[in-house]
Amino acid sequence: MPLARSLSMTSLNGLPQWEDEDLPVEDLLLFEVSWEVTNKVGGIYTVIQTKAKITADEWGENYVLVGPYFEHNVKTQVEACEPPNPAIKKAMDTMKSQGCQAFFGRWLIEGSPYVLLFDIGSAAWNLDRWKGEFWDVSNIGIPFHDREANDAVIFGSLTAWFLKELSSQFDDKPNIIAHFHEWQAGVGLILSRSQKLPVATIFTTHATLLGRYLCAASIDFYNNLDQFDIDKEAGERQIYHRYCMERASVHCAHVFTTVSQITAIEAEHMLKRNPDVVTPNGLNVKKFSAMHEFQNLHSMYKARIQEFVRGHFYGHLDFSLEKTLFFFIAGRYEFSNKGADMFLEALSRLNFLLRVHKTDVTVVVFFIMPAKTNNFNVETLKGQAVRKQLWDTAQSVKEKFGKKLYNALLKGEIPDLNKILDRDDITIMKRAIFSTQRHCLPPVTTHNMIDDSNDPILNTIRRIGLFNNRTDRVKVILHPEFLSSTSPLLPLDYEEFVRGCHLGVFPSYYEPWGYTPAECTVMGIPSVTTNLSGFGCFMREHVADPAAYGIYIVDRRFRSPDESCNQLTQFLYGFCQQSRRQRIIQRNRTERLSDLLDWRYLGRYYMHARHLALSRTFPDKFEMEPSAPPKTEGFRYPRPSSVPPSPSVSQHSSPHHSEDEDEEERYDEDEEAERDRQNIKSPFSLGVLPQGKKKQHGEYRN
Repeated sequence: MPLARSLSMTSLNGLPQWEDEDLPVEDLLLFEVSWEVTNKVGGIYTVIQTKAKITADEWGENYVLVGPYFEHNVKTQVEACEPPNPAIKKAMDTMKSQGCQAFFGRWLIEGSPYVLLFDIGSAAWNLDRWKGEFWDVSNIGIPFHDREANDAVIFGSLTAWFLKELSSQFDDKPNIIAHFHEWQAGVGLILSRSQKLPVATIFTTHATLLGRYLCAASIDFYNNLDQFDIDKEAGERQIYHRYCMERASVHCAHVFTTVSQITAIEAEHMLKRNPDVVTPNGLNVKKFSAMHEFQNLHSMYKARIQEFVRGHFYGHLDFSLEKTLFFFIAGRYEFSNKGADMFLEALSRLNFLLRVHKTDVTVVVFFIMPAKTNNFNVETLKGQAVRKQLWDTAQSVKEKFGKKLYNALLKGEIPDLNKILDRDDITIMKRAIFSTQRHCLPPVTTHNMIDDSNDPILNTIRRIGLFNNRTDRVKVILHPEFLSSTSPLLPLDYEEFVRGCHLGVFPSYYEPWGYTPAECTVMGIPSVTTNLSGFGCFMREHVADPAAYGIYIVDRRFRSPDESCNQLTQFLYGFCQQSRRQRIIQRNRTERLSDLLDWRYLGRYYMHARHLALSRTFPDKFEMEPSAPPKTEGFRYPRPSSVPPSPSVSQHSSPHHSEDEDEEERYDEDEEAERDRQNIKSPFSLGVLPQGKKKQHGEYRN
């Protein structure tokens, strides 16, 4: 008798209910295997951590995450406990009796899932034997100097050993599903299949190994997917053994999945297998009870960013902070892959447009990309000190002024404003004004870079001349460190910082999914993405007019780099033309898209993959119509019926249009939100991206 899911798809506003048959989870065990369980390395950690709650809600004690044991992670993230299933305990005891340590507990994150962690170091004495066994079954040799690959062999061998000990205890049920993420976990899958274990296997690639290497080399990747000599390219980069591990995992799995349609196309050419299911990445979305609450948070954190800007630009603060927009880009320091090269070029063109049109809007752009630094820039620290000193001076003068005014009013007198401030007060204020004088430009970086002369962002800034001059309408600040609420410069966590900004810009060339624009969307902050990112493709599928909902999608696949840069500049300039009211309307619309990115909705893709794996592994017990399309139909947000918020859609003859025009907009937030909930387009499947026309000869990538 199948268990009823505790998860309700109908709780999401307007999203269609998923009607796939429930799996009998009480007769199943689900193991999710990844090198990033309790071990943050990259984006896969976020996927597993955020997805844990809905999976644990559905599977209960029959769901276990499997990862490597690192003491510093376990001490802070895991609470030890006994396995609830005696078969798991027996398998662990068998492994421990032969000298391999395993740790079981609850991961202290939302959902508190069970975790099984293998100590790689305790089993390292088996490495040579296990490498030999892996060669025997796969003909893949692992070089001794590649520690990461050697660790993957140990981890995979331990995983396969555990699954063998566990499955040998069961006769008919429970049936086992093992879901492996990325090549580091793939050895366990390959060994499980070679030993013919009764385990349904799923393999998910979040980004192909070779794809990331090729894109980092500034190769025109997507227009030459069918031209690469895969073995030669992997060999030249000395990752051939890793590539073979990844490709073998893909072909051994009962079900192969990727995180986006763009990665599916990449996997077809790089790994020679079409994915069975696309499993987009989600987030745990916490909705506010009142719509205006996230707008209040934007206002509060924007004020905190404004305080930093006051200090950073002291002596050059000749622009209005009320008419200043904050843009940002964040992520790993991959200059080309993350689109920082195109963003800087677009900022140069935006600066030209804003100056030519003599607009009163100023744009301050933050680059939050960690790099090697010595320490904080002295000039940046001095700016914050000067700002604090001016604030203290203003507060002391205000206090004296207030007391004199209060005493005069008590006496029934109108104070003489010429006498209410004495000579000492005037002197203090003059000294404060003199302290703001600056003989250099505000710095473009907050830290001292270790390799300043070879830093690609700083070199591009030098080339395009964005040095934070008074005449520049675009100001640039490179913050080469992760944000922290304990920082003496910008005391904000990343989430608080994002909420305080107006626009996130992520014009990535290689982005299998893209958590940064997804996080912006969930927080109600508009963002720029591309049709080469999984997120951009997903939004284009689900939203009729993404730009009206604050999702600007740059075409980097079918346009030349210069055309893509012009399109990005157009998006940025159009955003700068919006009035404050238009930006508020757009933020409301952006926040409404968060339902699409909720794991409660996207979890269905993983459910389908598990069902498919069971039907292929145990066809006598589990059935699935082979011709039935995957249950991936989604909510299609229609184009808003009210006047679009972006002037780029409705062009004015002049960039300075009046506020009166804004007041005439036909806009009712509640009415439009209700229409979005009800106006659902007919279901559709997430198909393959259209094959676009290739670039002509001479069109190349920056």
